[in-house]
Amino acid sequence: MKSFRSNWRSSSAGLHLTGLLLWTAIGVAIRFTGLDTKPPWTDEFATLVFSLGHSFETVPLDQAISLETLLQPLQLRPQATVQDVVQQLLTADVHPPLYFVLAHLWMHWFSPTTGLVSIAVARSLPALLGVLTIPAMFGLGYLIERGQQRLLLSHTTAAFMAVAPYGVYLAQEARHYTLAMLWVIASLVCLVLAERYLRSHIPPPLWLCGAWIGVNGLGMATHYFFGLTLAAIALAFMGFALQQYRADRNPLLRSPWQRLYAVALGTGVTASIWAPIWLTVHQRDITQWIQSGDRFHVFALIKPLFQWFGTWLTMWMLLPVEASWLPLAVVSVVLMIAFFWAAIPTLWRGFQRERSHPDRGSAIRILGGFVVSAIALFFGITYGFGNDLTRGARYSFVYFPGVVALFGVGMTGLWQTPTRVARGVAIAILIMGLAGGLTVVNNLGYQKYYRPDRLVPLMQQSQEPILIATTHNTLVQVGEMMGLGWEWQRQKNSPDTAPQFLLVHQDEARCTVDCPATATLDRTLTTMPRPFQLWAVNFHAPVNPEGQACVANENHHRYVNGYDAYLYQCN
Repeated sequence: MKSFRSNWRSSSAGLHLTGLLLWTAIGVAIRFTGLDTKPPWTDEFATLVFSLGHSFETVPLDQAISLETLLQPLQLRPQATVQDVVQQLLTADVHPPLYFVLAHLWMHWFSPTTGLVSIAVARSLPALLGVLTIPAMFGLGYLIERGQQRLLLSHTTAAFMAVAPYGVYLAQEARHYTLAMLWVIASLVCLVLAERYLRSHIPPPLWLCGAWIGVNGLGMATHYFFGLTLAAIALAFMGFALQQYRADRNPLLRSPWQRLYAVALGTGVTASIWAPIWLTVHQRDITQWIQSGDRFHVFALIKPLFQWFGTWLTMWMLLPVEASWLPLAVVSVVLMIAFFWAAIPTLWRGFQRERSHPDRGSAIRILGGFVVSAIALFFGITYGFGNDLTRGARYSFVYFPGVVALFGVGMTGLWQTPTRVARGVAIAILIMGLAGGLTVVNNLGYQKYYRPDRLVPLMQQSQEPILIATTHNTLVQVGEMMGLGWEWQRQKNSPDTAPQFLLVHQDEARCTVDCPATATLDRTLTTMPRPFQLWAVNFHAPVNPEGQACVANENHHRYVNGYDAYLYQCN
């Protein structure tokens, strides 16, 4: 009998390990597909430049420069050090340095010693970290469940993370979000464990408290918005504490809770290291894009709701809504809405089934409190302080693992329901998630904000030299031009046909009257050998080419995914 039980447990463990390896392999296949096929955009260029220890300030302004000069900050520099990376971040960016230091080491390990850095190499690090979130969520699911079905919850949670389109989107960005998500998952693991100890009136062990402080410190060293994760966890724990108080009077003064205060104090100390930088973040020009103007306008009040819903919906399903063929995009939207209305009520019943279970209901409720608290914080900051966090879908990384865990709970409940319909819905959710992941990989959803691959071919139709001009306010505009230069370089055109670039600095984001940028453009045009084409791309100042013998092309205006371009022929 003992031998039989031992063999059964061994075979069962092997089966579950095989399942985890399957979800991980699916995650690898999706996340590492086509890493170099989509053009990098401004934020990714910031990662590349700062991780290489370079600066955007080395790109000359107010003068025509070559393609080589524009892309110089993307050249590998073997002598660059970690200290260079940290210094550039602290002086020119708004992010903590942990991920950028890792990216610096990664790119130097896996890139050639000279030439432009590889975007595939740069994106492979977050893709790898994104793969690690799959077994991490398997572990979180295992801890949520205390009954016989804990491995079922582990598998549904890991499988959902493997295919979720939002997770794939963040994993294919050369940014720090997947590393931050790992810390979010680790902090949620600590949350679930601490809740279990405190619910049993047992002090959380010292190793757990120390690990929690360390994880929270690493999270803050990766992204400052991890602070929203910590705030949401604190609010969720306050709800749990209130429940404890009602059940057992005045529990917060007893010894089991005292170690939690130490965790809060230790986390506060590690977070306060970054306080001097936080005080300046709001003043940085590169954060102005999330600041609302008239936030009491009707449109400003409604827009964040739609933005949040769009992000939440695409966390778990996404079809080719950004396809260039309009009928396909329309059909995709209709199918997504139909699936939403069909699946959510059934999924909710599965979630309710699991939440009412005595073995796992408390952990599920505190995770639900975490997600609800995080969303409330987003709206509180958006409406209360005029900083619209819903504009950037990527910022929802702060609670996305919690959403994955709750969806895993719901699908576990469906799988245990003895009806084919319920199990069919659970399978359909995973299939829709897989379709969403493939949609992201093929750039038909969560497209890059800029598409130089669509604008550069239009420019290449010219038989004459080209000057691309833009107004410069922050490093964002340098990244926009780098996107065009990168695409030109990627297509391996002859250096003799490469365009020149002009970044005209102006202190205002936009200027309409008596703009120095206009005068600088006019002076530059007088020095250009004729004939040539002028492309004014995202040029936020008046363009008056007539005085320089330039006329608007018959196809004068082009707008291509983030690039607002006007074409002039100068003879």
